[in-house]
Amino acid sequence: MEKPIIIFGAKGIAHPALEIFNSHDAVVYGFLDDDASLHQKEINNVAILGKLEDDGFLKLIGKKCEAFVAVDDPKYRESLVKLLNERRKVQPVNALHRLAYISTDAGIGHGNFINAKVTIGAGAEIGNHCILHTNATIEHQAKIGDFVQVGAGAVINSGVTIENGVFIGSGVTIVSGVKIGKNARIGAGSVVIADIEAKQTVFGNPAQVIDK
Repeated sequence: MEKPIIIFGAKGIAHPALEIFNSHDAVVYGFLDDDASLHQKEINNVAILGKLEDDGFLKLIGKKCEAFVAVDDPKYRESLVKLLNERRKVQPVNALHRLAYISTDAGIGHGNFINAKVTIGAGAEIGNHCILHTNATIEHQAKIGDFVQVGAGAVINSGVTIENGVFIGSGVTIVSGVKIGKNARIGAGSVVIADIEAKQTVFGNPAQVIDK
């Protein structure tokens, strides 16, 4: 990347995102985080500069710097993306690990975190601002919406449709052709063999709805 990157958030996926950008010889200008106790500290020699909405740093985005949002919470992540869209007229960049396999026929949106050994198959579609953890598999022609998080080692089989805001725990298997509704949550290790409605939370093998 030609411009340095400012990473929004200094916890969770922030450190591995820095590793990804370093592996591509991209310069990370610094981190922003609202936790004042982190300010002026460093992550792998890169400083945590100040708050997330600090105008002094925000004004750099789009002109002198790119942005990447490294916040795990989907609602907060979405609010920061909206801030960048509206105030700076930019989309966050992708953090794509060198050891990820992404088919040349796959479609990838903006602002995604795709860690090592992730596999994205032919004709698969990944939306915007998703988090795909280590060794997740997105098989051919699966469709992933925006702000989706897929845990380490999860397998999303061919033809699966996952709508916006879905959380998929580590080690989950979703069989071919299943549809997962908006903002659903799937517990770690579950095996999903049938469609899941929006906002449902499921767990188990086979996955069953958990009463709230």
